Amino acid sequence: MSGASLPASINSPVLRRAGGKPALSEQGLAETSEGEGLPLSVEMMDLKSGNVLIHGAAITPSPVLLWRLKVLLFLVWGISCCKISWDSVMRMSADLQDLFLYEAFLYYNPLLLVTFTVFLWGVNLWVFGQSSMSYSKVFDLNNNYLTHREILKCATWMAIVVPTSMTAYLYLYSHGEVSLAASQPVILYAIFVMVFIFPFDIFYLSSRFYFLRTLWRIILPLQAISFADFFLADILTSMSKVLSDLERSICRMVNHQVATIAWFEADSICGSHSIAIPLVLIFPYLCRFFQCLRQFRDTKERSSLLNALKYSTAIPVVFLSALKYHVLPANWTNFYRPLWLLSCTLNSLYSFYWDITRDWDLSIFSSVFKFKNPNLFTSLLYGRMWVYYWVLSSNLVLRCTWTYKLSAHLRHNYLTVFTVTALEIFRRFQWIFFRVENEWNKITSKTNSELKMEEMLNEESRLLGSSNHNV
Repeated sequence: MSGASLPASINSPVLRRAGGKPALSEQGLAETSEGEGLPLSVEMMDLKSGNVLIHGAAITPSPVLLWRLKVLLFLVWGISCCKISWDSVMRMSADLQDLFLYEAFLYYNPLLLVTFTVFLWGVNLWVFGQSSMSYSKVFDLNNNYLTHREILKCATWMAIVVPTSMTAYLYLYSHGEVSLAASQPVILYAIFVMVFIFPFDIFYLSSRFYFLRTLWRIILPLQAISFADFFLADILTSMSKVLSDLERSICRMVNHQVATIAWFEADSICGSHSIAIPLVLIFPYLCRFFQCLRQFRDTKERSSLLNALKYSTAIPVVFLSALKYHVLPANWTNFYRPLWLLSCTLNSLYSFYWDITRDWDLSIFSSVFKFKNPNLFTSLLYGRMWVYYWVLSSNLVLRCTWTYKLSAHLRHNYLTVFTVTALEIFRRFQWIFFRVENEWNKITSKTNSELKMEEMLNEESRLLGSSNHNV
């Protein structure tokens, strides 16, 4: 038995136990010492590494599968929140449901609209990234700027956190846990504030600092106005109703009026007749107004004064509307209401005129949709006449409905105001494409003209140098 020949597999230099490590036989060691067994052992090790890689690739889910799983979980979560919220509202008496929803809506609709704005900004960045323009140069960003992926990721997390907090508020309040319900919006707002001001290098510190610094430059325009300064200020004018609701919400939190009936009194400090409402509504327009004055001081361009006049026309719209609660009904109907309608018309038409003549360049309209890698999106939008008609008509209509959200006496129609504000944010989303495109075209044309001037100077110097020769 001892002299019987062994099978070739056992006589191989590499011996492998089931589940064990490779072992070398005496024959293998001898061959290795002679330089013949080493290639075979290396080959077997390479085969083992290949098997491990194949096995690892087999158990790693594909990105498409992960994306579908995330979408499925998101839909399940969304449906669950809707079901719990609906059941919570139905538990309350019919006469309290509307007031209950109005209060809950006040705390959460600003953050929902901010989430919507962040999502649309992510779409803007995706389109800019696909086109030939460099939005980082337009906004003078460093190499650390956020791409559309990070922005959409932030919007996704906000779309999860805000409705979850709202669902918890509705559920706890309807089940009698009033103190716990009142803490939900307070905790949510505190989380958002902490994320913004957190001083450590996590969660996009440089981008948060850039955003807060730009806000500070908008509030105090003591320096030259950059494109990012007035661009963000313009976006804030579209979100003036959001800022007003944030002020109302924080006022009730500070005065311990969350989940109480104290705010029902219209003349209370946080009531619907508060003078803070028109002041907050008009604040973004005042910031933009002073930016234009600063631009005129720096550039002496007459267009800056005309632009300042445009933002000043929003002031009578806001304050004439607020007067409804402080004058006699007959005076409002016969005198102030016609003035308010006239102010709305003037502001809407002036703003629309400025959009199409100054903020946009209609001669190269929609070139932003000319992607480096053409796809279905490009073929639908680039160079299509319907884009002209849609953007111009929708901008005019939404400019007119925009005054609705600025009117303090229409605030009780909260669902209508929410819809109009969301449409205004969508209008601003459209506006961003062509405003950034216009600014990029100015940068490139200026660069091209400087290059041509430099070439002319170089050619002139060359010619002058060639003429200075000895005869």
